[in-house]
Amino acid sequence: MITKYGYGTVSVIAVIVFIMIVIAIFSNNNIVKYSLLIIGLGFLLFTLYFFRDPERTPPARENVVVAPADGKIIILEKTFEDKFLKEEAWQLSIFMSPLNVHVNRIPISGKIEYLNYHKGEYLVAFHDKADERNERNEIGIKSKYGKVLFTQVAGFIARRIVSTVSEGDSVKLGERFGMIKFGSRSDVYVPASWKVMVKNGDNVTAGETVLFEYSTEGN
Repeated sequence: MITKYGYGTVSVIAVIVFIMIVIAIFSNNNIVKYSLLIIGLGFLLFTLYFFRDPERTPPARENVVVAPADGKIIILEKTFEDKFLKEEAWQLSIFMSPLNVHVNRIPISGKIEYLNYHKGEYLVAFHDKADERNERNEIGIKSKYGKVLFTQVAGFIARRIVSTVSEGDSVKLGERFGMIKFGSRSDVYVPASWKVMVKNGDNVTAGETVLFEYSTEGN
């Protein structure tokens, strides 16, 4: 299944590859012919692979925050979140390589009460200042368990953030809401009182992997 967020890009690549194949067919130079065919088909296959959108099964319970993106956890630490939560929080950062599924999913059910898009730089996604200096989209959800902030951060290669949600929207855990094209990062912030369910270095799956759990104990 190809994500709807990639239809435009896939169409453009398909046209380019078609032109390359036509040129190859009419070329009398075998080196040119087979080079165009291999490069064109390889480029098309990679594009289709990149924009794949497999189905996911979210957890049945609601008092959790799931990964908004596929990838590897590169930061897991406490910080003070001053934009939406305005309190001490856990920061969890997920690095998405070009080989990961890049469709983003809602981490917790609730209402979007904060939405802020920033133009910025394009540092490598695993840079410790990428969350502050790179192009990014910040989304804050008010759930019945508390506030959760998460981001779509453009990386060195990624230059296109796609998001279909608006402030005031009601959203559901695990549903698709956008993507970041060609390598990127996603950050999640929850109150420091929430229980951490993963560790630094873990690989996570969008819409399925539980990152944090809200518990009445200590809250």
